[in-house]
Amino acid sequence: MHYVTVAAARGTITRTATATGTVNPVLTIIVGSYDSGVIQSIYCDYNAQVRAGQVCAKIDPRPYQAAFDQYSGQLARDQAILEKDRVDLARYQKLAEQNSIARQQAEDQFYAVNQDEGTVKLDQAYLEAARLNLAYTDIISPVEGVVVSRNVTGGQTVAASFQTPTLFLIATDLKQLEVDTNTSEADMGGIKLEDKATFTVDAFPQRVFQGIVTQRRQSPQTVQNVVTYDVVIGVDNSDLTLVPGMTASTTIIIDQRQDALRVPNQALRYVPGGLASVETRGAGTAARPQIFVLRDGRPWATVVVTGLSDDNYTEIVSGDVQAGDQVIIAESSGSATNQPSLPQPRP
Repeated sequence: MHYVTVAAARGTITRTATATGTVNPVLTIIVGSYDSGVIQSIYCDYNAQVRAGQVCAKIDPRPYQAAFDQYSGQLARDQAILEKDRVDLARYQKLAEQNSIARQQAEDQFYAVNQDEGTVKLDQAYLEAARLNLAYTDIISPVEGVVVSRNVTGGQTVAASFQTPTLFLIATDLKQLEVDTNTSEADMGGIKLEDKATFTVDAFPQRVFQGIVTQRRQSPQTVQNVVTYDVVIGVDNSDLTLVPGMTASTTIIIDQRQDALRVPNQALRYVPGGLASVETRGAGTAARPQIFVLRDGRPWATVVVTGLSDDNYTEIVSGDVQAGDQVIIAESSGSATNQPSLPQPRP
């Protein structure tokens, strides 16, 4: 009988979780409109750099200017009436003290002044509301950032009666992005904050981007009875290579062992065909992991304690296995070989 063997060796074992995701800005601000009306001018476009307080669009202000002028004139009129009634009140009170007029007339004038004061306060409130509505005709960016979406054009009518229309989306900083991944529930138990991650995007298939896990969101997403969770990966995009909306194929490093004694996973699944020729070390070990080591041309079974495992290799924590031992992974009808078709070891 001939055996296919691979030498046990030391190296890195990495357990990973893979997922797909989307590249997004860390913070995106929705800029809407409080007023309804016709868009008179547009000052910001796609990819435009904007400052906090910069006017990005303007709604036709004429209806709001007319309302402001109306309440301004109404306030001026009512203030004049109030001043006249105050002068009359002072005169009536003096005449009432001299018994020249009935005291009731002075009291009536006092109530008239109070009513005038209330009317003036109401006018001031109306005028302030009109002032705010007029100011809201300027659509202002609340933050410094980049316009990633513009949903309005000049001449378009926006209606803010039922809900605020979205006019612009502004990303605060495209130098810091995040990847929102759809991670399976089976992988969530091993993922931790600050785990390292790598990903690629279709636009740059040869480049591997680096990131770290910044959030493990608890809200499940269920699609066709498949449950996934959003794991957020923070990414440094100082060179502005990545663009929001790109699809990312991510790999999250859940655990890793450096300089671990490792054997191919096939070694743990191999069972020799001729069990009569096998010398087993230890008794009562059928239910425990074991591998077969080729010594003096014969397979020796040895019980091992395994540790971390990835797609290709398993860590050997303890057992009668040393680096350089030839572990059996298969049988061959030809000559013995120790060069099976295996993935190249990770460094």
